[in-house]
Amino acid sequence: MEVILGILGIFLLLCCSALISGSEVAFFSLTHNDFKELKLDTGVSSQLILRMKDQPRKLLATILISNNFINIAIVILSEFIVSLALPDHVFQNWANIIQDLYTIPTAEGTRWWAWFISFMITIVGVTGLLVLFGEVAPKVYAKINNLQLAHFMARPLNMLMRFFSPMSSVLVKSTRLIEKKLSDSNTTANLTREDIDEAIELAVSQQEDNQDADILKSIVKFGDVTVKQIMRSRVDVVAVDFRIDFHELLKEIRASGFSRIPVYENDFDNITGMLYVKDLLGHLQESREFEWQELIRTDVYYVPEAKKISDLLKEFQQEHLHMAIVVDEYGGSSGIVTLEDIMEEVIGDIKDEFDDEIEVIYKKIDDYNYLFEGKTMLNDLCRIIGIDTNAFDKVKGEADSLAGMILEIRGQIPKVDTEISYNGFRFKVVSVNKRRIKQVLLTCPKGIQDNE
Repeated sequence: MEVILGILGIFLLLCCSALISGSEVAFFSLTHNDFKELKLDTGVSSQLILRMKDQPRKLLATILISNNFINIAIVILSEFIVSLALPDHVFQNWANIIQDLYTIPTAEGTRWWAWFISFMITIVGVTGLLVLFGEVAPKVYAKINNLQLAHFMARPLNMLMRFFSPMSSVLVKSTRLIEKKLSDSNTTANLTREDIDEAIELAVSQQEDNQDADILKSIVKFGDVTVKQIMRSRVDVVAVDFRIDFHELLKEIRASGFSRIPVYENDFDNITGMLYVKDLLGHLQESREFEWQELIRTDVYYVPEAKKISDLLKEFQQEHLHMAIVVDEYGGSSGIVTLEDIMEEVIGDIKDEFDDEIEVIYKKIDDYNYLFEGKTMLNDLCRIIGIDTNAFDKVKGEADSLAGMILEIRGQIPKVDTEISYNGFRFKVVSVNKRRIKQVLLTCPKGIQDNE
């Protein structure tokens, strides 16, 4: 009877181990769409899953602690069953048989072989059961039915998280401390951008075309670039007023050549929606009074200026979007950013049949002198003259444009013919008005062309 009860106990513990192990895969394989579905569900289990999602370290610690306790219990119970089902004299008889086959039987040899056989039956047998039925099989099932298993285990895991909260908190804090120590001691983390750029230059130094090096450098700094650095400012955005008639709208669309047009009411700070040009294809013959406003899509996506473009790219992929409205710290609309802008940050300018021949307005006077618009982004300026995009980081402050950098240096709008020098570069203000710097003449230091 004790052996039967012990076997039933092991079976129950294996089931618990399978559920706990499967929960790890189930919870950590939920997709963005699964979470969207859970947010729409008001059930208790759905809300518990969403709450656990916000505590991934604590959830994982609870699963590991629970699984370890269950596995230890299985090993102890297995040892107890083996000792009942197979007494010591059985192992001694088997040990004597083995010694008769290979060596001369001795008392010490009998004890060793008896212990070894008992160990193999208990540990190896239990390990096989745990690996097959407690790890592999449940995790395969959980991968296929992750949402169903997550719902089933939400309440039990919530109880376990509360019960093991003291232990899991200590474990989480310990892992964070270890991570911090490892990251501090990691020499790779102490590499500067210049070191990485130099390594890339050495890696591609044998190639005639430096495009690969430029792409690698862009990838390295991709995670540090903000939306503000690549966005199209509001003064350059083509947007339409909510109240214009249909024919005026078509003129604006034909002149711009864009496939998506922001729509505002009164001013650009009050964006009401996004107009997709393809939605107008069936209405091109409509009269001036056609109510095109019904075609506006109101699901406008807003992002702050400080958001990293690496994070924005993930959001664009998850939400299936191509454009977002950029807002400043006061909530005003400061411009737009598109998926194309993000991709160009890595692979360079993307040209299509609607783009102008040159997006950045500038004039190359000779190999060392360029006339730029004040609104030219510093990233674009650096690419045009062939230098690292972080060449002016020490003086640009919070500015992202050429005019903004000059304002950061001078502290006011300079007069015409004002000259500013930095690190061999000379900036001469060519044209200004009361509100902004319009044109700047840039003179590069000698030898820059040799480094391109």
